Amino acid sequence: MKQWMMAMSLVLVVGCSAAPKPRFHLTPATVDQPSAMMQQLWEKPRPQHPIPVSIYAFRDQTGQYKPQANVSSFSTAVTQGGTSMMTQIMLDTGWFAPLEREGLQNLLTERKIHGSSRSGQELPPLREARLLFEGGIISYETNLTTGGFGVEYFGIGASELFREDQVTVYLRAIDVHTGQVLLSVSATKKVFSHEMRAGLFRYVAVNRLAEMETGFSTNEPVQFSVRQAMETAVVDLIEKGVERGFWRPGAAANSATAV
Repeated sequence: MKQWMMAMSLVLVVGCSAAPKPRFHLTPATVDQPSAMMQQLWEKPRPQHPIPVSIYAFRDQTGQYKPQANVSSFSTAVTQGGTSMMTQIMLDTGWFAPLEREGLQNLLTERKIHGSSRSGQELPPLREARLLFEGGIISYETNLTTGGFGVEYFGIGASELFREDQVTVYLRAIDVHTGQVLLSVSATKKVFSHEMRAGLFRYVAVNRLAEMETGFSTNEPVQFSVRQAMETAVVDLIEKGVERGFWRPGAAANSATAV
C-alpha cells in the first residue's frame, strides 16, 4: 500500500514538473514587440501624411477594483495609463499624428519659460488637431466563466481551475471643426486565469503525517489585454473610416478627413 502511495505521489510530482512554469531568475527588461494586428496594419497602404489628432483622456471608467477573496483591496483592476497607451497606439499605426494634450499645462509652462528667456526667439503656435479622440475603458467583468476538474483518492489528489474575465473599451472620433462624431467603435477582450495543483495528505502511521503540495497558476496580464482591446478598436476605426470615406490611403493630410 505504501509503495502504491509513493508511486502515485511520484506521478503527480512528475506531471506537475512537466507542465510549463515561470522561470525563477532575474531577466532583463525588454521592449514591447508590436502585436500581429499592428504588423498586419503596417502592411496595408497608409496616408502620405498622418492626420493630426488630440487625445485628452482615455481613462478607466469602470470604478472596478482588483477581485481578491476575503481581502479589502483598493488597487484598481485595470491600468490607469490608458491615455499613454492610446497615444502610443495612434503613433504606431502611421495613420495619425497625436499631439500632446494630456500634459498640455506642462507644455504651456515650458513655452512660457522659453518666451521669458533672454533668447528673444518666439515659438511658433501649437499645431491644431483635425480629429479629437474620446473614450475609455468602460467595463471590466470578473468571473464570467469559472470551472475546473479535480480528483482525490486516499488523500492523494490533483485539480485544475480556470477563470475568465472580460474588459471592454469604447473609442470615438470627433471632427474638431464641426463637433460631429464621425465614428464610434468598441472592442472586447477576454482575460484568462489558469491554475493547476496536486497534493498528498495522509497518515502513513500513528502520529506520522505525510503532506505534499505542488502546483502553479498562470494569469493573463490585464494591461496587455486592455492594450489588445484598444488596438482592435483603433484598427476597426481606421477600416470603418476608409469604408465611409473619412480618410483614405495616400491622401494628403488636409483632405484625409471628410466633414
